Amino acid sequence: MENEEPKEIQEPKDGISTPEDLEAIKAQLEEEGKAKAAAEASLADKDALIAELKASLSEARSGFESTTAELSSVKEANAQAVSKYLDAVRLANPTIPQDIIAGETIEEIDASVEKAKAIASAVKANLEAQAKEAKVPAGAPPRGEISLEGLTPREKIAAGLNQKGGTQQ
Repeated sequence: MENEEPKEIQEPKDGISTPEDLEAIKAQLEEEGKAKAAAEASLADKDALIAELKASLSEARSGFESTTAELSSVKEANAQAVSKYLDAVRLANPTIPQDIIAGETIEEIDASVEKAKAIASAVKANLEAQAKEAKVPAGAPPRGEISLEGLTPREKIAAGLNQKGGTQQ
C-alpha cells in the first residue's frame, strides 16, 4: 500500500468535483491514514524494542562489572592460597633447598617438588656409590715385607740382619 502510486485525479473542467472524484480522494485519504497508522505502530514497536535493548544492555554491563570485581577477588585469593601452599611445601621438605621449590600454580609447585626429589635421590645415590668406592678399612694396614729394590748390597745385608734380630755394623 505504501508503494502504490495514487490514482490520478483529474482536474475538474469547471472547478466542481464529481462524486467519483470525491470518492477516489476519500479512498486515497483512508489508505494514507492506514499507512500512517501502520508506520506509527511500527515506530512505537521499534521504540519499545530499543528501550528493552537499552535495559538489557544496562543489566549486562552491571553484571559484567560485578563479575569482573568477583574475578579480581578470586584471583587475589588464589594468589594468597598458592603462596601459603608454597611456604607449607618448603617447610615440609627441609632437605631440599628453598629456591628449587617454586611455581605460580599448585601444579607447578608440585612439579618442582617432584623434580627436586628426583635430583636429591640421584645425588644421594651418587654420593653413596662414591663412598663405597673410597671405603677405607678400620685400623692400621697389615705389615708387609720391606721392599729391597733400590738398596745397595750393604743395605740389603743390614736389613736382613735387622729382621733376624741381629745388629747392624
